[in-house]
Amino acid sequence: MIIKKFLANTENEAIEMAKQELGSGAVVMNIKKIHPRGLSKLFVRSKVEVTAALEENTASTGQTKQDTVAREKVPEAVSPLPVPPMPEEKEDEQSIREKLKKLEMLLEQQMQLNAGKNDRTDRAEIQTERATDIKAEEVVRPASMQEDQESEKTVACKELIHKQLIQNEVEPEIADQIMDEVNRTLPFNAPLDQILASVYQRLVLMMGQPYLVEKTDKDARTKFIFFLGSTGVGKTTTIAKIASKLKLNKKANIALITADTYRIAAVEQLKTYANILSVPLKVIYSPGELGEIVEDMQEYDYCLVDTAGRSHKNKEQLKDIRTLIEQVPISERQVFLVLNAGVKYNDLMEIADVYAGMSDYSVIFTKLDETSSAGAMLNIHVRTQCPLAYVTMGQNVPDDIAEVNPQKVAKQLLGGSAKNGA
Repeated sequence: MIIKKFLANTENEAIEMAKQELGSGAVVMNIKKIHPRGLSKLFVRSKVEVTAALEENTASTGQTKQDTVAREKVPEAVSPLPVPPMPEEKEDEQSIREKLKKLEMLLEQQMQLNAGKNDRTDRAEIQTERATDIKAEEVVRPASMQEDQESEKTVACKELIHKQLIQNEVEPEIADQIMDEVNRTLPFNAPLDQILASVYQRLVLMMGQPYLVEKTDKDARTKFIFFLGSTGVGKTTTIAKIASKLKLNKKANIALITADTYRIAAVEQLKTYANILSVPLKVIYSPGELGEIVEDMQEYDYCLVDTAGRSHKNKEQLKDIRTLIEQVPISERQVFLVLNAGVKYNDLMEIADVYAGMSDYSVIFTKLDETSSAGAMLNIHVRTQCPLAYVTMGQNVPDDIAEVNPQKVAKQLLGGSAKNGA
């Protein structure tokens, strides 16, 4: 007897395969559904296994050579059905019944034997798969949990940095721009210190380098330094501080000019500083007077010009400031807009926009000792694209002034201990 197994997607397909190989005389012994195990059950469909048998004499007489290749024989433990002789006369009914009974017994034995083997194999495979699944869960689950925790830390870190920038009065659009750039350039699960370092570097780049009172070797003529700003912003004190630095540190030959004849004691205040520094002071009462003395001031390296404080909302007064600046050629002048760091950001932007129509300028922030936020410095620089120059943080001359330090400003914006951006 020949017994073979056929595996197909459906029962009908498996039976058809059995008939094609063993012939129409094949007898179906067992039908079993095979389910995929482990992770493969997610991707592989269940199949049907059909066990079919064919008596050898039937195979030898009714099948071709191609049908009889690679057929499995009954195990040695089971006695094969003896091949009956080919009588000339028709077999009687009793003989046929005996053969069918023997065949039934052989089929039952074979099925029990195969079932025992399959059960032992199935149990072993199931135990192995369960052990593998448990180990896989032990390995995969902690790794997945760890990745989730790292992702949560990354998101929390970025949210904290963004919140810190907003608390320091950085405009939300600018803070969003910084975080978007970090997200584009770093992997999603980048280390926390790498995220913080990236934000810090972008803040430093945004701040740029300070634009100071300078005179190159090519500047043979006197450099006229104009200080603009609203009333009470601290222009006169700032001029005294910068004049002291130029005089004491650079040994520069300087002169002071004031056009602030509107404020009471403004001239006397600057005259006091001029006397301390032993530098000349000239007072002008109209914008045209400055143009008349430009040539006379060529013996000095720098002339620091104090302008009258004007409201940015008074257009008539602002025309006088523009006329005053235009008395000096662009190549021979340098303009600083002095802003109070404690003023609301919207007001600072309005002031900056008004003065932008007069001339290119750099920005000086005063009274940083009266505010705990450095966000306005970054906002003004980004919005106006004007360079930052100095910061002042008190009334002491000449000590309470320094160049803008982008690194310290960035550190302060991120919650560090740096103060005053200097």
